[in-house]
Amino acid sequence: MDFDFQRVRKGIALFASLVCASALSGCILVQDTSRMNIEVFQDEVAPVWYEPARVQPAPVQPVPQRRELYQTQFHQTYGLPVSNPMHRIMYGELRDDDRTLPALPLTRIDSGLLRQEVAYQTAEKPGTIVVDTRARYLYLVQPDGKAMRYGVGLGRDGFAWSGRGIIQWKQKWPRWTPSGEMVERQPNLRPFGAEQGGLEAGLNNPLGARALYIFQDGKDTLYRVHGTPDWQSVGKSTSSGCVRMFNQDVIDLYDRVGDKAPIVVI
Repeated sequence: MDFDFQRVRKGIALFASLVCASALSGCILVQDTSRMNIEVFQDEVAPVWYEPARVQPAPVQPVPQRRELYQTQFHQTYGLPVSNPMHRIMYGELRDDDRTLPALPLTRIDSGLLRQEVAYQTAEKPGTIVVDTRARYLYLVQPDGKAMRYGVGLGRDGFAWSGRGIIQWKQKWPRWTPSGEMVERQPNLRPFGAEQGGLEAGLNNPLGARALYIFQDGKDTLYRVHGTPDWQSVGKSTSSGCVRMFNQDVIDLYDRVGDKAPIVVI
C-alpha cells in the first residue's frame, strides 16, 4: 500500500496550527491586569519586613586543636589572602549619624555579593546606575570601562519594575509606611500604618539606612533602591520587595550617586 506523504504533512501542519492557536488563546484568557492598579503594585514592591526569627543562627564552630591554630591564611599556590581584608573594614561596624550598624557576618555571605570595582563595558555614561535583575547585581558606571558592583536582592519574577528612570531624590534613614492592603494581610503592621505616621527610621526599618526613589517621566514608579536589615535577603528573590542592598553598600552608593542620576533596570 502506497504511503501518502502529502496527506501526512498536511495533517502535521493542521495539528501545529491548532496547538499555537490554543496557546495564544490561553495567554489572552489568563492575562493579569491587576498590576495596572497602583495599590496592588505598591503592595507587591513593598520592602521585605524584617523578622528576626527568620535569621538562621550561626553554626557552632568546633574548638580548634593545637595543631590547627597556626594554619596559614594564604593561598597555597599564589600566596594571596583567601579573603579580602578590606571587606572587614568595608562591612565592619559602622557609626552613621546617631546609629550604629552592626558588622556583617562575612563568613556566611557569598563573597561574590560584596562590593568591588569590576570591568564593565556599556554604552551608559558614567554615573548611571544599571540594575541587572537576572544576575542580581547593581552597577554604578565609572569612567574607563569600569563599574562599582554591588550584590542586590530583588522581588520575585513578575513583581518588578523595569525600564529607564532617574533618582528623583535620596533619603537618609527613611520612614516606611506599609500599604493598606499589606496591613489588612498582616495586622501586626497596623501600628505602623499611614494613620500612625509609618514606621520610624531605625536599624529594624525595612528600608534600611538609605533609600533612592525612582521616577519616570516625572511620576513615582513606587520602585526603590534601599538598604535592608535582613542581610540574608541580599542575593535572593522574595515574594515582594524592590532593590535591596546591604546597609553598608547602600550608604556607599548614596554617597557616590549624583543628583538626578539616571537608572536603568533590565
